[in-house]
Amino acid sequence: MPVITYREAIRHALAEELERDANVVVMGEEVGQFHGAYKVTEGLLAKFGPNRIVDTPISEAGFIGLGIGASMLGVRPVMELMFWSFYSVAFDQILNNAANVRYMSGGQIHCPIVIRGPANGGTNVGATHSHTPENVLANHPGVKVVVPATAADAKGLLKSAIRDNDPVFFLENTILYGEKGEVPEGEHLVPLGLADVKREGKDLTIVTYGRSVLHSLAAASVLEQEHDISAEVVDLRTIRPLDIDTVLKSVAKTHRVLIVEEQKPFASVGSQLAYMIQREAFDELDAPIHRLATVDAPAIYSPPVEVEQLPNPQRVLQAALEVLA
Repeated sequence: MPVITYREAIRHALAEELERDANVVVMGEEVGQFHGAYKVTEGLLAKFGPNRIVDTPISEAGFIGLGIGASMLGVRPVMELMFWSFYSVAFDQILNNAANVRYMSGGQIHCPIVIRGPANGGTNVGATHSHTPENVLANHPGVKVVVPATAADAKGLLKSAIRDNDPVFFLENTILYGEKGEVPEGEHLVPLGLADVKREGKDLTIVTYGRSVLHSLAAASVLEQEHDISAEVVDLRTIRPLDIDTVLKSVAKTHRVLIVEEQKPFASVGSQLAYMIQREAFDELDAPIHRLATVDAPAIYSPPVEVEQLPNPQRVLQAALEVLA
């Protein structure tokens, strides 16, 4: 399989779906003439033209609302947010209208829209540009929330998201855009709602998603080499729908759990996971569930301090040793 970047994998998914379905369009700020703020859409305007690759005004409320209306009429818009932090500007459109239109119409109207873009800290852009809103988004029935960690998953999950008839919120990571990995060519689909065991283990389950998967894999390697501890890393990939069965199967094997996420700890995805694990697998646990999240403060502007605020391999390693102590 060819080795390409996470950015290129997303671009391939977009190009393949634009080619496959004439109803697919890409819209957002600078996605056309500027090739995307992060160059994800580079070359698409030249290939598909301005009717399919649409530059929008700097108004998330406006162009997200436009995309939702178009999706209700049969278009399949893929909307790029320069930062997912700006979802709050279009909160009513995304989480009041798009999330509820199929229910409110008795199933007569679908809203097959994908909203994608980066949602992460670690890039020294401050507290107003570093949100990870997957917990807020997933709190609303009627939507799907996807957070891919690898290039292959980014491609396969995005293609599945574009074909889905519900609103799908696709959260990427600017730091991952340059990460390379093997990616299947052509028709590569990853089902929404299916977790993936990225590393097999027997002593500890690390449940994670997004860039924290890479940190967890790095920590798992050190655990094995330096401490003779075998850690299993479960990548959720999709936050909603959540594949709790794969998580519980792993817990039944290892009997210890560490949840790692780049979220603030209060009312996070990890909070829900911890509840579900203890509710369904309490008797399998040989130790309390541990959680590692972003330090509970606005995104710190100082680069070296922000590194320590977020999950990193050393913090994951220390938390794993605490679970096993």
